[in-house]
Amino acid sequence: MTAQAPAPLHWKLVIDAADPHAQADFWAAALHYTPEDNSALVERLLSLGALAGEATVEYHGRPAFRDLIAVRHPDDPYDPATGTGLGRRLLFQRVPEPKTVKNRLHLDVHAGPERRADEVARLQALGARVVREVEEPAGRWVLMADPEDNEFCVQ
Repeated sequence: MTAQAPAPLHWKLVIDAADPHAQADFWAAALHYTPEDNSALVERLLSLGALAGEATVEYHGRPAFRDLIAVRHPDDPYDPATGTGLGRRLLFQRVPEPKTVKNRLHLDVHAGPERRADEVARLQALGARVVREVEEPAGRWVLMADPEDNEFCVQ
């Protein structure tokens, strides 16, 4: 009798941010993702007294958590009761301290060589900046920084 392999774990990438909602807007636009709509959950928690009003903000015309917001792949499933994505997602959480060192983890955005320049220009228009262009035997890519200076690559 063989042991059953454990199910893969669900995960999300959590990114510290000074302004989680602005970061969510940037990354939703950058990746063509959808900001999560947690308004039903927020309203339910407010009505139960489990969440204070000052822990919420208005985000895109609906109540949202003040210190947390996520974006998800538009094709992935989500929990309609909470708005929480059940697939590929990035969660932005407010932290008081600014970014001080280079990322140890970063996103690679795969545009392909034929679209790289257009994607870099589009991302710059969204608020990113080019850090440097890299050309190595392993390939070419553009190192960029998002509006809060988190590095990512466009390949």
